[in-house]
Amino acid sequence: MKKSIKKAILITVSIMLLVFTGCNNKKKETVKVGLLHSLTGTMAISETAVRDSELLAIKEINNAGGVLGKQIVPIEADGESEPKIFAEKARTLLQEEKVVTIFGCWTSACRKAVKPIVEDLYGLLWYPVQYEGMEASPNIMYMGASPNQQIVPAVDFCAENIGKNMYLIGSDYIFPHTANKIIKAQLAQLDGTCVREEYLPMGHADFSDIVKDIKNTKPDVILNTLNGDSNIAFFAELSKQGITSKEIPVMSFSIAEEEISQMTTDTLSGNYVSWNYYETTQTEKNAEFVSEYKSTYGEERMTGDPIEAGYIAVHMWAKACERAGSFDVEDVRMAAKGLTFTAPEGTVTIDGANQHLYKLVRIGKINDSGLIEEVWSTPTAIKPDPYLSTYPWARGL
Repeated sequence: MKKSIKKAILITVSIMLLVFTGCNNKKKETVKVGLLHSLTGTMAISETAVRDSELLAIKEINNAGGVLGKQIVPIEADGESEPKIFAEKARTLLQEEKVVTIFGCWTSACRKAVKPIVEDLYGLLWYPVQYEGMEASPNIMYMGASPNQQIVPAVDFCAENIGKNMYLIGSDYIFPHTANKIIKAQLAQLDGTCVREEYLPMGHADFSDIVKDIKNTKPDVILNTLNGDSNIAFFAELSKQGITSKEIPVMSFSIAEEEISQMTTDTLSGNYVSWNYYETTQTEKNAEFVSEYKSTYGEERMTGDPIEAGYIAVHMWAKACERAGSFDVEDVRMAAKGLTFTAPEGTVTIDGANQHLYKLVRIGKINDSGLIEEVWSTPTAIKPDPYLSTYPWARGL
């Protein structure tokens, strides 16, 4: 009897050890990453789709075996289009959820709010959107365009092909203010004119007075740095007051296919955008990406530059982890230097000095179907210059 009891105890202990070991092994087989985007609020129109592209990349990597043998588990957080909430959620993701990295943010105000958090806790943020530059943090990987890869070439394009009298309109936060500071310095060098500079609160919806002013000042082109759903109201008002792209075209820096799909195409047709990637970009990888994105989320869904940049970010992080043989932030950061990836837009490379990407610049024109047709591009990928250090006219900005 005693032998039977002892045997039963040994079996029970063995099973418990197996279960405990199995649980530990299961934990070790996964790695958590944070997805921090505005899923509500004025920026949800743009950021939800970026989150979707990151989930698609995670699915692809997991289906291929994961990273360092581990399956990626995404932990989602809603920044609610508010910088303060982005900062709070970033801290929670790093301290409580113990994610090894974060993918996210859109507006520079939100990135600036998250920046001290990832620096203080030594996390790593992969940022998927073009921005105003004048920044390079060891704790941020910049997957979107720096100003010399979007703003500067767009202004040159407008000056050469449309005119040098420019009306500047933007949302009232960091990116538009800094972008327009760059544009005004560039215009001075081009002997151009800033006929007006206007800023509206995020989510602003009444543009009647602004459009009346545009009609009165008669600029050659409007440079648009509005963000989020304010763009819907702005373009609707232009149409309402009879301003077409033939009369005064708009060059936008923060609307892509996903935003266009939620707007009235006839208000947008013929206007311009400046990005590094479009759904129509002609590469073999892009054909695969667009097909997979639509089959996952619906044929009516559109890709676009920030969406593609979010996709790039996840794949780049995975490649850096594999190269480092580790999920440690410093190891991954060092391993990412000079890392290349065959992206939908073409081959991109992380500049080891400033953690931005070498990227082609593409100017596009919105057609009647809501797609963007490339009308101009640089022949090769452009080295990122976030501080515009190679432009004499930008000194002192």
